[in-house]
Formats: sequence, C-alpha cells, structure tokens
Amino acid sequence: MAVRKGKTLAVSIQEHMAIDVCPGPIRPIRQISAYFPRLSPTSSFSEPLSPNQVAAPTSLSPSSAEKGGGAVGRGSSSLLLPGAASGGGSLSAMSSMDTSIEIDSCDSDDNTALGTLEFELLYDRATSSLHCTVIKAKGLKPMDFNGLSDPYVKLHLLPGACKANKLKTKTVRNTLNPVWNETLTYCGITEEDMYRKTLRVSVCDEDKLTHNEFIGESRVALRRVKLDQTKRFNICLEHPPPLPSPTAMSTALRGISCYLREWETEQMRSLEERGRLLLCLQYFPPSSDGDVKGEAKERARGGLCVGVKRCAHLAAMDVNGFSDPYVKTYLKPDVQKKSKHKTAVIKKTLNPEFNEEFFYEITFSELATKTLEVTVWDYDLGKSNDFIGGVSLGCHSQGDPLQHWIDCLKNKGTKVERWHTLTNELPGSTLQE
Repeated sequence: MAVRKGKTLAVSIQEHMAIDVCPGPIRPIRQISAYFPRLSPTSSFSEPLSPNQVAAPTSLSPSSAEKGGGAVGRGSSSLLLPGAASGGGSLSAMSSMDTSIEIDSCDSDDNTALGTLEFELLYDRATSSLHCTVIKAKGLKPMDFNGLSDPYVKLHLLPGACKANKLKTKTVRNTLNPVWNETLTYCGITEEDMYRKTLRVSVCDEDKLTHNEFIGESRVALRRVKLDQTKRFNICLEHPPPLPSPTAMSTALRGISCYLREWETEQMRSLEERGRLLLCLQYFPPSSDGDVKGEAKERARGGLCVGVKRCAHLAAMDVNGFSDPYVKTYLKPDVQKKSKHKTAVIKKTLNPEFNEEFFYEITFSELATKTLEVTVWDYDLGKSNDFIGGVSLGCHSQGDPLQHWIDCLKNKGTKVERWHTLTNELPGSTLQE
C-alpha cells in the first residue's frame, strides 16, 4: 500500500479486521467446580484425592505449584471440610448440612432479587377451614418506572387452580416492603385435601392502565402443616416452573407406568369434583308439648331439618367465569312429589352463602328408609339450568355422606354439620331441570 509523503498512515476497517492480532492459542476458562475436590458417595474424606483433583488447586497460585500440588490439594480439603481426618463419620454431617442449606438458604441471586414473603398457615379441623395470614414481604423486585411496586398476594389451591379457589389480599401502594397482616380463609378443606393439595402463594404488581405483572411465587405442600397448629413460613420468591413441552413430557413419562396411573387418577378425581357443600342435619323427635304454635308446632310432630349453609369452590358454568347457584333438596322415594325444596339464587359467585333450612315431617322409622338428595344448579334466564353437582345421603351411601347420615340418626335433637364434595354424577337423580 503506497502512502504519499506528508500524510499519516490510514488503515481501512477492512484491513484492520484482516490483521492477525491473536496472541496465541485460546485456553478454556476453568469452571469454579474445578477448584474443589470431587468425592464419591462411597469414599470417606480421609482418602487421597485423584491426580486430576489434586492438579486443579495448583493453578490458584504459582507458589503452590513450586512446593507441590499434592500438599495443596490435601490442605484445601481440610480447610473446606473441618474434621476430615475423622473418617466416614463426617459424611453424614455433610449430608445434613446440604439438606439445611437446600431448605433454608436464600442466598441465590435469582431468588433474592425477587424478594421474600412471610406468612402463616393454620388448619382448623373443627370448622374444616384453612387460614392463611399474609404478614409482609421484603425486598421485592421493582416493577414500576419510579423504582417501586404496588404489590398484592394471590392464593390458589393446586391441583385445580381456578377462580373458585382464588383469594387475594389488598394492594399496598408504592413500596418494596409491604405489610399486609391480612388473613384469607379457605372453607370446606378436608383432611384429605391437606395431604394431597398444594398452596401456591403469588406476589403480583397491580397496574391500573395495563395488565398486572407477576413478581414471584412459592408453593407449599399442605401436608407440612400440622392440624390445629400454626406454622410460620419465611420464604424466598421464585420464578414459576416452566411448562414442559408435550414431546418432553411424553419422553419423561415413558416407562413410568406406576407414576402415570397415579397422575391420571389424580386428574380424574379433580375433574369429578364440582365444589363443596356445607349441610346441617337435625332430627326432631316427636314432642308431647301441645302449647307450641307455628313452626315449632310443626317440628313438635317430629321430622328432619335440613340446613343448607353454604357452598365453596363451585364449578364455573357461565362465560364470565362465575355461576348463579341455588340448591334443591329431595327426600326420596317421593311418591307424592312434595319433598322438593329450593333455596334462593345467589348471583355471580362461586362461594355462595344460603343459610336456609327446610323441614320434612317424617317418623324416625320412615327416615331410615329414605335418601336425601341435594343438588346444586346454575340458574340461566331463558334456557335450561345447568347442573353443577350433587350429593346423596342415606343408608346406601358411602364415605362422608354415610357417616353424616348415621351421626344424624344417632344424635336426635342435635345439629350435625359436615362438608360434602359435589360430584358431576348423582345416582337416582335426573340431571335436567
């Protein structure tokens, strides 16, 4: 390339890129795991390290290479694991240390960047309710332009998360360390639910103009909560687990037929459940007092009082994600077709409260041969109503319905309350209005 006299040497970008400025062969960068000894599960800490493991620490300092890599390798292992000379007994200590770190550690940058959440769980066995007290959060990830957030907490029960089992706290404005001290309650939670369900606790940022933003979540297996005992959690928020692709899912489940059958059974069970219903049964024995009047006079002749208290987690039957539920009761066999009772319709809800009572005048001997059928329907104007679910109580029932019926017959004059699971099939009843 010719350069005129008096002018500086100019190199074009094409020529600059063509210049070989590589100082030598590029060496791979060592990983951090290369500087620590690798121990097999069957070996004790006092065993000598392999040459590959000994050579790794020598690259930490040139001086150590001059004195000998083996001494450095053994010295570093004793510094990292005190008491290594004690033999295989230290292996259990290391395993217990790893377990505690896995459960309680919040040092991960990925987790601490989202913040921490403190809450309490209490299961009340007497009322079949789960109380979640959301206390506070700390160090939440900023989601707004001002470097703050408007956080609130959502609760869902898994499997089967839907609007019916969604609970939500109030929103605390412009803060990264919100304090709620708010208790959210799930009604109709059985002891079986406590063993097989998981509570998902999500923290979100509320935006009035756009959609709300997700900050982080945590999932707690309800079996960790002891009955009638408050358990406090202080956890780091995490990103939601990624959804596996269908191909990866089929590959992972191939050959695991036992697990797959349990998973399918769980899915079928969740599909059959259409909500929960709280019923109160009370049998009034005949009374000889003739001075009573009105409703008391009717009950003095003896009969069954059915109290429809409330429903929880009902299936959504309308396009808006809600239902307009009401309850019907029958005492069958009903030859004269006079046993039908119906509650009022509660609009746009999946957790209605009815608090209505119906009385059937019947003798105790006749009641033993009857079956109480309770159905929940969704009211639709101008078309047929949708069946949500139902339950049948009688001597031919099974499980909780049978136990509830027996307790009512044994305890005359006493109110007996129990939650029942609604199913999409009810033997002996019609599914059309």
